[in-house]
Amino acid sequence: MSDNLPIPAAEYLRMSTDEQQLSFAYQAATIKRYAQQHNFRVSRTYRDSGKSGLTLKRRKGLTQLLEDVASGRHDFKVILVYDVSRWGRFQDTDESAHYEFLCRSAGVPVHFCAEPFKNNTSSPAVLMKNLKRLMAAEYSRELSVRIIRTKKILTERGYRVGGAAGYGLRRMLLSPEGIPKRLLALGEVKDIPTGRVILVPGPTNEVNTVREIYRLRTLKLESCDGIATGLNQKGIPHPSVPWDGGHVRVILENPKYMGCATWRRTTGPLGAREVAVPPEQWVRKDGAFEAIIDPETYEKAQRIRRELTLHKSNERLLGELRSLLKREKRISEHLIDQSLHMAGSLTYVRRFGSLKHAYSLIGYNEDRNMRQVRQTRRQVLQLRRTLFKQILKTFKKQVTAIQERVGSRQALRFEDGVKLSVAICRCVEYGFGPRWVIPVNRFEKNYPTLICRCTKDNKSLMDMYLVKRMDRSCATTFLAKLRDPWLERGKRIRNLASLRKTVARLIATSAG
Repeated sequence: MSDNLPIPAAEYLRMSTDEQQLSFAYQAATIKRYAQQHNFRVSRTYRDSGKSGLTLKRRKGLTQLLEDVASGRHDFKVILVYDVSRWGRFQDTDESAHYEFLCRSAGVPVHFCAEPFKNNTSSPAVLMKNLKRLMAAEYSRELSVRIIRTKKILTERGYRVGGAAGYGLRRMLLSPEGIPKRLLALGEVKDIPTGRVILVPGPTNEVNTVREIYRLRTLKLESCDGIATGLNQKGIPHPSVPWDGGHVRVILENPKYMGCATWRRTTGPLGAREVAVPPEQWVRKDGAFEAIIDPETYEKAQRIRRELTLHKSNERLLGELRSLLKREKRISEHLIDQSLHMAGSLTYVRRFGSLKHAYSLIGYNEDRNMRQVRQTRRQVLQLRRTLFKQILKTFKKQVTAIQERVGSRQALRFEDGVKLSVAICRCVEYGFGPRWVIPVNRFEKNYPTLICRCTKDNKSLMDMYLVKRMDRSCATTFLAKLRDPWLERGKRIRNLASLRKTVARLIATSAG
């Protein structure tokens, strides 16, 4: 009696977006008939909906099936699949054979229910199966060629070829005659097979936000992270999640906002890893859509992007360091950070391991006691971090840490937009008494500045003064003595809780 019980089986179903005729219901019905004919009982189903068969990645159903088989955590003895192509259209046919071999080695053979041959190790079966795998892979290659040709033609005619519209834009469905029909919702597929899609400006509030992002970037030179922080503070919503630097970067780098239809900005054919395509090789049609941003503003944003440290080669960074040495006759961390047209010191540390190594690559050697200098630098940096944590904790959501440029030190921005520079001033012993090195940040010279003087051992803060601005003619640093008249013209801060009110009074006095 037990010998006649149906053998438990798992079925694997896959349907890609271009093969709707092979629906899950159709595949399952064929597998069910096959199971009844061969005394199998489907006890578990694995499926991948709308997934390409080119690779294993993103096919959670097949991945889970293989993991269950390999681990032995399963209650089935065979796997039923509609045909060879449902198992996968792998471009390397050995990959398809490998996954099937893993299952067979674990004692769980794969049956292809709609194929005319029996799936065993006989020569005819092996030959037919390999031929089917080659046919499945070739089908994908031919389909890829047709899709590429079609998308290229449509883009050159000024149409949108796939993908979400993006923030500030919407997709408009056109009839075959080019007449606007209606806006398509997010994820909605056009219901007119011969219709076309273009991009149109979205809601007014989103369009205004896009323009504000470009204004902050091109006129204020704010970073992507800084812009995102400002948008969140103003309560400007972003779909589903708060703004971050990545959202802003996408808006600043995509030419669709100046009305340009583009395609093939990245390429990864037949499941290969996606790589960026040089702009000169993009398929594009200028003036295809109504622009939100004029071309001049867009190009200015791209020039700013190209000058970002991220896109500078190591040789270019070292060239900028040589230019600084030639101009100043020396190099220091502070000189690097204050140079308008070069990367910050932290960039050199990340790229070359240390500033000392970067200096050595251009033939520059420091004569100072670098061990002591580095120790003091670490202490000052730690004091700065601790102070920022205390301020952010004291004022909670009323203040945010910002960076005015990549690699520069952080400043503070209050909820009403007032920016505050913070200077941690190390103590240096001279024969005529201690002096404090006041760093001048050229990017924050007009901000109210919190001057924080260290104790003589530079391990803690001694006192804090708030000054209206760093109105000093010195370009990098200057020295202050213990009872410095310039410093005492500012406001002594004895309690961090009073910082915000003192800044407000200082600004009001300055304005009056």
